[in-house]
Amino acid sequence: MDRSRFAGSPVGTLVPFVGTDGRTGRPFSHVAFVADPLGGEPQLAARSWHAVGEARAAIAALDTLTTFVPNAQLLRAPSLRREAQSTSALEGTFAPLKDVVAGRSTTTGSRSSELAEVLNYVEAAESVFHALTSGSALSFGLVAGAHRLLVHETESDGPDAGRVRRGHVVIGSPTGTVEDARFVPMPPGAPLEAAARDIFDWISTAVDGGVDPVVACALTHYQFETVHPFNDGNGRLGRLLIVAQLMTTGLLRVPLLTVSPWFESRRSEYQDQLANVSAGGGWDAWVQFFATGLAASAKDTIARIEGMLAAHREAIDRLNRAGMGAVARAIVDVLLEQPLISASQLVARTGRSSAAVYAQVKRLVDIGVLSGPYGSYDRLYVADAIWSATQR
Repeated sequence: MDRSRFAGSPVGTLVPFVGTDGRTGRPFSHVAFVADPLGGEPQLAARSWHAVGEARAAIAALDTLTTFVPNAQLLRAPSLRREAQSTSALEGTFAPLKDVVAGRSTTTGSRSSELAEVLNYVEAAESVFHALTSGSALSFGLVAGAHRLLVHETESDGPDAGRVRRGHVVIGSPTGTVEDARFVPMPPGAPLEAAARDIFDWISTAVDGGVDPVVACALTHYQFETVHPFNDGNGRLGRLLIVAQLMTTGLLRVPLLTVSPWFESRRSEYQDQLANVSAGGGWDAWVQFFATGLAASAKDTIARIEGMLAAHREAIDRLNRAGMGAVARAIVDVLLEQPLISASQLVARTGRSSAAVYAQVKRLVDIGVLSGPYGSYDRLYVADAIWSATQR
């Protein structure tokens, strides 16, 4: 980490620390960045407030859309799986979206480590969203529980799962050494534990204290990533925290927003903007960048959902014209949530007999609602129009 870049930071301090490289056994002496606790709303330029307003309007439009959907919760799964794939890609974990959407979480023996990590994110996010909709507060304990699910049976699983890290971490080191890192978060210990919990104390009071909800999310995201409380998964949890915080402020009732695709496509700028806040207190540029991303993400999510709903309506029209009944309708409703699916999964999801489901699947292929089957075992069918809407 370039000491000279962060030495004069107005939002944090450099602290010295020593340790031993766990890979080489070599002792080191370096510095880490300790962010100051969050305060009030920063001074922002007019263009940044314009971006904040655009973000709030786009999020409001997305929230309004959910009121016109008979069961908006059905749309959570495809939105969440897309978010899972993109947020993991930002951390260098790539699993094909078709595998994620197919939801092969039950075939744990055959799934790749990449797919396992992505599906862990789905489970972790669902745990947070369920808790919030059930009335729980957004707390460090809630996010720590999500971390435990996120790293389950991965290389990062172990004694620190669901706990504040007890070791040093480095960010962006091509060699893995502390000295070559782009950024070094604060060392482990009691101050790190306190800093992690302070973030959630601040969230609970920020909006009531006059901080705009979108600005509050931008500040929280910076603080969480800079404190880096866990041994792994901080980026994924930090982006999950954006949607969770929007829910707690009342801006978003159903967690359909996917933010990671936009940030994934601007990974270098995203990282630079975070570092610029630490180096020079660049809140204005960061809030503008963050709010622009939220607005674009909300608009993109709306377009995908509208496309999925239109494809779903067309599928219903087709089965009605073909004179198909309740079993076919039950299958088509499942397809809205999971457009890549096997016949055996449809039997389980609809609760109908195998004979009835297999017969209707064949007819849905005949009328063009489904295509397939593909593969050699437990073969998949695809609702092409709904699937295409998720790929916009």
